[in-house]
Amino acid sequence: MKIKLVVGQNLEVDIEKVAHGGHFIARHQGAVIFVRHAIPGERVRIEITSVGSSFNRADVIEVLQPSEDRVIAPCEFAHRLGCGGCDFQHISSQRQLKLKSDVITEQFARIAKMDINVTVEAVEPHIGWRTRVTCTTDRNGKLGFIGARTHTVIPISNCIVAAQDMNFQELANRTWKGDMRIEFAISSKHERSISMSPTRGEEKPRLSEGPAVLHEEVLGKTLEVSNESFWQGHLRAPELLSTIVQDFAQVHSGDYLLDLYGGVGLFTCALIDLVGDEGRIDLIEGSKTATNDAARNFAVHTNVKTVTGDVAKHLPRIDAADIVILDPPRDGAGKIVVQEISRISPRKVVYVACDPAALARDTAYFLECGYSLVKLRAFDLFPMTHHIECVALFEPAEVS
Repeated sequence: MKIKLVVGQNLEVDIEKVAHGGHFIARHQGAVIFVRHAIPGERVRIEITSVGSSFNRADVIEVLQPSEDRVIAPCEFAHRLGCGGCDFQHISSQRQLKLKSDVITEQFARIAKMDINVTVEAVEPHIGWRTRVTCTTDRNGKLGFIGARTHTVIPISNCIVAAQDMNFQELANRTWKGDMRIEFAISSKHERSISMSPTRGEEKPRLSEGPAVLHEEVLGKTLEVSNESFWQGHLRAPELLSTIVQDFAQVHSGDYLLDLYGGVGLFTCALIDLVGDEGRIDLIEGSKTATNDAARNFAVHTNVKTVTGDVAKHLPRIDAADIVILDPPRDGAGKIVVQEISRISPRKVVYVACDPAALARDTAYFLECGYSLVKLRAFDLFPMTHHIECVALFEPAEVS
C-alpha cells in the first residue's frame, strides 16, 4: 500500500535514475518522489516539498553516500535554497552529459516507443556561455532570480554562466527599481542591451540601455536581432546549429525550402546561398518583431519570403516543398503541423528541438505519417542545467 507523505517530512532514500525536467527518482513505501540536487546511486536525506496523488517532490538536505560524480558547485547560489537556475552544478561535466543522454533514451522509449542511444556532445564553454539572461528585482531593487518552485527573488552578486561581455557583476552591484523583470542581452559584436518591465501586468519590456537592435555574426554574415526577437542563448549555438542544419538538409541548387518558426532567419541565412538564385525560401514565424528583423536581414534576397503568422494555419496553403526546417518552441510542433509537413512531401525534414519529450512525441507523429528518423544529434547547449538541444533528420520511409 502506498504511503501518504506530508510536506516537511524528512526521509532517507536511494536515488534511482534521472527524470525529465532535472529531477531524480526515489521511492518510499510505494510513493514516487521527484528529488532535486541528487545523483543516481546516492543515498540521501530529503525533505518533502510538495505532495500529489501520483508523485511527490523533495529536496536533498544531506548526502549520506555521495556519488563519485558529485562535485562542489562552482557557484555559491547553486543549492536548494539558491537562485533556482543551474540545477546540475553539483554533477561532474561528464556525468551531466551521460544523464542527458539517459533522458533522451527514456523519453523516446516511453513516448515514441523507439530504442534510441545518442551521445550528448559537449559544447565549450561550460561557464560564461549565456548571451541572454532574464532577472527579477526584489522590492528593494536587488537583482536576482526566482527560487525553484517559489515566487521569492533570490538576490545574487554574480552569475557564472552569463557571458563575460555581459559584465554581470557590475549589473548586480547596481540598485534597480523594485519588482521589475530585467532582460540582458549581448551580441557577438560586443553590444549589450537592457530591457525592463514590471513583474505584474502585461506591459512589454522597454529598452533602458544599449541598442534596440543587436548584430549577430554567423558564418561570416551579420543578422539584425531586435531585443524582443528570439536568439539562441549559448555563445556557440547559432554557428553550431547552422552548420548541423546545413549538413542534415543537403540542399540542392533550385530547392524550395520552408523555414518554420524561423525567427530572424538564422537557418535561412545558413541555407540561402545553397538554394541559389533559382531556389527560394519561405520563412514563417509568429512574432512580428522577428519577421520585421528577417525582412531587413534578407532585403536583398528576392527569393526569400517572410510570413508572419501561425505555422499550422499557413502550411495548408503550401502544396509542396523540397526541404523543411523547423525550430519550434519548447512545446514542439504538434500533430497538425507534422501532418501538414508530411502532406507536402519534403525529401528531408530537419527538426531543431530544445525539449526531448516534445521531439519524441513529434517523432511518433512523423512515424505515423510515413517518415523515418534517420539521424539524431544532441548538444549540451545549456551546460550546468538539465536542458538539451537536439537536431533530428526525418526522411520518407522506404517502402519494401
